[in-house]
Amino acid sequence: MKEDLQRMGEMGVAALGAGDAAQARRLFEQIEEEGRGSHQLRLLLAQACTMMGDAPAAHRALDQVLRDEPTNLYALLMRGDLVTKAGDPRAAVSWYQAALMQAPRAGQLPPDLLDALRDAERKIESVGRDFADHMERKFAEAGVSAGIHPRFAEALDLLTGKAEVQLQQPTNFYYPQLPQRAFFEREEFAWVADFEARAPLIRAELEAVLAADQGLQPYVAADPDRPAKPHPLLGDPRWSAFHFFRHGMPVAENAARCPQTFAALNALALPRIDGRSPMAMFSVLKPRTHIPPHNGMLNTRLICHLPLIVPDGCRLRVGNTIRAVEAGKMMIFDDSIRHEAWNDSAETRTVLIFEIWRPELTEAERAGLTTLFGAIDVYSGDGNGA
Repeated sequence: MKEDLQRMGEMGVAALGAGDAAQARRLFEQIEEEGRGSHQLRLLLAQACTMMGDAPAAHRALDQVLRDEPTNLYALLMRGDLVTKAGDPRAAVSWYQAALMQAPRAGQLPPDLLDALRDAERKIESVGRDFADHMERKFAEAGVSAGIHPRFAEALDLLTGKAEVQLQQPTNFYYPQLPQRAFFEREEFAWVADFEARAPLIRAELEAVLAADQGLQPYVAADPDRPAKPHPLLGDPRWSAFHFFRHGMPVAENAARCPQTFAALNALALPRIDGRSPMAMFSVLKPRTHIPPHNGMLNTRLICHLPLIVPDGCRLRVGNTIRAVEAGKMMIFDDSIRHEAWNDSAETRTVLIFEIWRPELTEAERAGLTTLFGAIDVYSGDGNGA
């Protein structure tokens, strides 16, 4: 009997290969009725039923597979194809995406499955384009512009698959319940106008630093007390820094060389945390240099850029927003959200960088965080009561 069922399975596979879906289905269903079905044969049964145009029967066969193996790649892809044929391509995308999400965990895959996964990627892209076109038509019919607000435009990009959700993901410390905002506007901070007015004096000091070519260090430097983290610009002078504050302490020699810049920074309410803050520097980015996407350490601060020397072709992306860098116009952003920068020009780009507290934090929270970070930084095995 076992040999007969095995022979029936082989005959069913042969019939399917020959395009005789009805014969293949009859044989696979007979094996199933004998209680000797397998998920492999059920997938073939679903294929035969699909070829015959019997979608409900194909779904039933796939249901049996997915009930026991919810990550079965063949079943997920076949379910997506069935839903596509039923006229619901956006629902089909969810099945294709589920398969693509599971594929890296499945180990080495056979060529036919790799081809099916690549086809699923193409189908997802096609559905995304069609859906975006549909949305544009509907907005045009309604007389509504997607540009009514930047966050509305971003929401549409997220909905149509043109962008991904970008949230705070600090590498070291996360403080909850802070707004998820990539950029903050200059007009929100009373001190910005006065600070921008000092840009010409700050730039003059910067130009003297660049002319002397002394005091610049690679922006990304290895920490001798920590394992080296891979970074394409590690130790690379194409991205350099001239520090005014480092690890919370003033760099006296650099401060003396740039007294106007140092005075402007000290006039601000910068975070003051022993061994950690303030942080301030000139950031020098050489021509044709890209700072790759990365996340900052904390979400309790904002990073401020005062662009000083800015050729055309300099951009900053934070989350899903890309902004051109303009000389003299402050850029303020949450660096715990993934960000990157480009200098696509043939000249050097330089900005003054420093950090400020998140404006949503109360004075009590700032005091608490100052104590918290200070306690972290001085912690050691000899002083923890062990």
